[in-house]
Amino acid sequence: MSPSGAQGYAPRALAVPAAVGLIFLILPLAALVARVQWSTFLADVTSEAALSALALSLGTGLVATVLCIIVGVPLALYIARSGPRLAAGLRAAVTVPLVLPPMVGGVALLYLFGRAGWLGGLGLSFSTPAVVLAQTFVALPFLVLAVEGAVRTSGVDYERTAAALGASRWTILRRITLPLAAPGIVAGVVLCFARAIGEFGATALFAGNRPGVTQTMPLAIYTAFNGAGVSQGAAAALSLLLLVTAIAVLLLVRGWRPGAAR
Repeated sequence: MSPSGAQGYAPRALAVPAAVGLIFLILPLAALVARVQWSTFLADVTSEAALSALALSLGTGLVATVLCIIVGVPLALYIARSGPRLAAGLRAAVTVPLVLPPMVGGVALLYLFGRAGWLGGLGLSFSTPAVVLAQTFVALPFLVLAVEGAVRTSGVDYERTAAALGASRWTILRRITLPLAAPGIVAGVVLCFARAIGEFGATALFAGNRPGVTQTMPLAIYTAFNGAGVSQGAAAALSLLLLVTAIAVLLLVRGWRPGAAR
């Protein structure tokens, strides 16, 4: 295909609003980078409060990602191999946390696991496990939808052939289904982890904002800009760390996307 054919035939005038949109997305990030106090950057990101928030975010984000893998991959496989109507219903249910305001998710978790909630006896609210639950709630859809799309796209032809040759269901899953969906699984896991460590709203309502216990990086940033906790310099530095994490996530997802090397 010629270069002109690959580029298509979109009107050139669309370049103007496209450029405005791109600038709108880039300028706030540039302003964030410009606000970082580079002379104190190392001290900001290595302060006790910053390191505590960073460690808590990474630790709880990792645990939440593992939980999402344990329950999310089977759910994605079930959706991908269900009939159209059932799959559509399950997919809609999984998508709900994506469109809910994060605060609403926090209220819902509080009504379930809070002291007066249905499962209040577990004593999970306003604790470190509450952070994990909040992160899992908001991050799980990213993994499920990515894996479900990859499994559904791979089709069932190879699975049928293996079944006809006598392979068991577990052998088909281990040797065919999961390897074919590997790029989608990796992309889903990376996106899930990135969403988990960036979670704010549900965590604030359900887990609170206790330094060293429930104060993750986003909460530390919010606290700093409201005049408490770590300094605003550390808040800007932590924001930059989250930005770098987001860029790394995009690079990882692009690298594992089918055909990315072409």
